Amino acid sequence: MTLEDAARQAIAGDKESLNQLVSALQGDLYGLSLRMLCNRDDAEDATQEILIRIVTRLSQFDFRSKLKTWAYRVAVNYILDVKKSAVERLHMSFEQLAEDITAGLSHVAPPEAEQSLLVEEVKIACSMGMLQCLDREHRLAFILGEILEMQGPQAAEILRISPELFRKRLQFARSAVLRFMKSYCGLASDAAPCRCNRQIPAALQTGRISKEGCNYATAPTSFEQTRTMVRQVEEARWALQVHRGNNPRAASTDFARRLLQTLDIHPISGPPM
Repeated sequence: MTLEDAARQAIAGDKESLNQLVSALQGDLYGLSLRMLCNRDDAEDATQEILIRIVTRLSQFDFRSKLKTWAYRVAVNYILDVKKSAVERLHMSFEQLAEDITAGLSHVAPPEAEQSLLVEEVKIACSMGMLQCLDREHRLAFILGEILEMQGPQAAEILRISPELFRKRLQFARSAVLRFMKSYCGLASDAAPCRCNRQIPAALQTGRISKEGCNYATAPTSFEQTRTMVRQVEEARWALQVHRGNNPRAASTDFARRLLQTLDIHPISGPPM
């Protein structure tokens, strides 16, 4: 069953189709929210609200575009309207991040080949921090165009801007991220000073990561292993591969089950808009 088929049946009142639809969307929408807001609790709250909007407005979907494109548009509209997260309010810059990275390097650190959840946690947290150095418009362009690998016309439709403007935003964001990573990230450049394993002591001391539980990491890795994975693509794509290779921990909530349990969902009907 396609998402469009599930949407038609959900509009007709089929709760199982609605469950399938929400289940298929929730992971991607949470991933978008997490990368935009950089906080698991904020991302889960946003995902819940986005899915409620999708469910309650499903009868307005006119089926002239892909259901997923429409769902992402609902998500983007919500994220751009919601107040900035605590991390966003820090107004991080690439210059500030560079200072933090340089200050956090330690020679007393696990070896490059030592596998650890903390290495993966540092890597993902750093990648999330890079995204926060972009404003919301350029962050969205980078997430949609580079991390989610959407084609320009689809991404432009989601953002309700022209394909030309999307390309400009994506190019600006891509250039900023590439410039920073080639200067500081050892995964993307052998000449760069930072190594994920060398950030662990300072990150533990400042509380940015914790041995008691990881916010992002799901499987242990080593700096050497991750670097090998990144270098499987052509050199010009190394920095981008770092972001694409991230798989942050999934949301702790099954939003589909929660929606069906807590919302009094009646058959979704009405003329398309």
